[in-house]
Amino acid sequence: MNRAFQLEWTIRKEEADMLIFDFVKAKKISKRALTDIKFNGGDILVNSEHVTVRHKVKEGDVLTIIFPEEERGLGLQADEVPFDIVYEDQHCLVINKPPYVPSIPSREHTNGTIANGLIHYYEEHHIPSTIHIVNRLDKDTSGLMLVAKHRFAHSLFSTQQKTKEIHRTYKAIVHGVLIQERGTISSPIGRKKDSIIEREVCENGQAAVTHYEVIQRFEDKTLVKLVLETGRTHQIRVHMSSIGHPLCGDQLYGGNEEEIKRQALHSSELSFWHPMLEKQCKFESEMPEDMSKLLSPTT
Repeated sequence: MNRAFQLEWTIRKEEADMLIFDFVKAKKISKRALTDIKFNGGDILVNSEHVTVRHKVKEGDVLTIIFPEEERGLGLQADEVPFDIVYEDQHCLVINKPPYVPSIPSREHTNGTIANGLIHYYEEHHIPSTIHIVNRLDKDTSGLMLVAKHRFAHSLFSTQQKTKEIHRTYKAIVHGVLIQERGTISSPIGRKKDSIIEREVCENGQAAVTHYEVIQRFEDKTLVKLVLETGRTHQIRVHMSSIGHPLCGDQLYGGNEEEIKRQALHSSELSFWHPMLEKQCKFESEMPEDMSKLLSPTT
């Protein structure tokens, strides 16, 4: 399968007489990407004719940038993994990840991950993409994930992540009744001594900031909305546990598994600036059934 991706523009009056180098720089195509295009099988075309970046474009010209083919890792196999597609275009996907499914393969989970499922979906629909997951979720966390379809889109989304232009909101169900309507937890997080997996609040950890707001209180638990300023491993789980309200089902950080067998955490909202379509995109996802049942009155 041809894994080359291309972008195309029709030159407008105000863009006439620009060097292609300057035009694509304004489109955030880097010098490194241009070098990759030049030496690794990409191409630059104006009206289907080969040109260099020193070529000047005219009004009405059709400029095509063809990126080199992307290679998939040999170890990444297609696997039929269920997930819902919330949005799709030629540049990205927004998917709704079910709980209990890892985002990417690991030593413990070599198959059955979202990445394996994406490869299966790409092959089934003849999409020339490899895996570019922008925001990963823990295996047991459900909800919205952004996936780039090519490395150029991935680089633009990654820049947005660094500048905090990709916004994510989570819903969680925590043990106990939160008295404060809203608050901010600003406590550094680091790896717990003698543990590969577990994290903890510690003085020498990395800065971590979580904002929370009560949505609804119940007899022995609280539904909260959470927004992250930072993206540390297990940040929400560690922070909520540190104030005495661990997530329901989160046994690792003090939660109880009697009512739910995973941490009750769902990525419910995702918004970002779409760099190719040049518009703001926002998506929402309802809590899955296992979390909703936690809030239903027992009969």
